[in-house]
Amino acid sequence: MNERIGYAGVYYAAQDMHHLGDVRARGRSMIRTIVFDWGDTVMRVFPEFSGPMAHWPKVEAVPGVEHALRTASQRYLLVLASNAADSGPDLVRDALERVGLERYFGEVVTARDLGAAKPDPRFFKAVLRTVGCQPQEAIMVGDHFETDIAGAKEVGLWTIWFNPNGKALPAHGEGKADAIIPSYKELDNALMMIESRAHMARPTTL
Repeated sequence: MNERIGYAGVYYAAQDMHHLGDVRARGRSMIRTIVFDWGDTVMRVFPEFSGPMAHWPKVEAVPGVEHALRTASQRYLLVLASNAADSGPDLVRDALERVGLERYFGEVVTARDLGAAKPDPRFFKAVLRTVGCQPQEAIMVGDHFETDIAGAKEVGLWTIWFNPNGKALPAHGEGKADAIIPSYKELDNALMMIESRAHMARPTTL
C-alpha cells in the first residue's frame, strides 16, 4: 500500500517526496499547460445573476487566485476552459478583465464555441488541439469533481481538484484527482508534485 503524506494541504504518495523541487531546479518539467475551469474556480458564481458574467452588476475573483495565476503564468501557458453556454471567449475575457485576471490567460475556450461541454471527452480534446498539447503535458484545475476532474482524467490529463468547501471524495473518485487543494496557497506545491510524477512517468530514450 502506498503511504500518503500531506504537505501544505496537498496529498500524494510518499515516494514523490524525494523528487519535489528537483525537476524544477533542473528545468526538466514535462508540463506545458494548465487548464482552469471558470465558475467558482477562477471567478465566483452568484446564483442570483443570469446571462453573461461580463454583464453582471457584481463580479469577484476567487480568493487567492490572482497570486496563483501570476506565479503559474511565469512557467506555463494558462488556459481558461468553461462550460459557459451564453459567453464566448470575448465575453469571458471581458469578465476576467473586470477583476484584473484577463492578462494571465493565453487562451480562452468555451462550450458555446466548441460544440461540446465538460465532461465530454471531445471538450478536453478540443482544448488540447487548440494549444497543441498532449494530455500528459497538461493539468486540469477545477472545483467540480465530475465535470472537471473525472472528465479530464478520462482523456489523460493530470488533475488538481480545487476543493475549498471540503467536499468528500466521491465513492468512485479514487485515483482521479492527482492532488486536492483546499485553497490556492497549495497550488504551487501541487504543481511541483505533478511535475515530479510526470517526469518519472516520461518514456525512456535509448
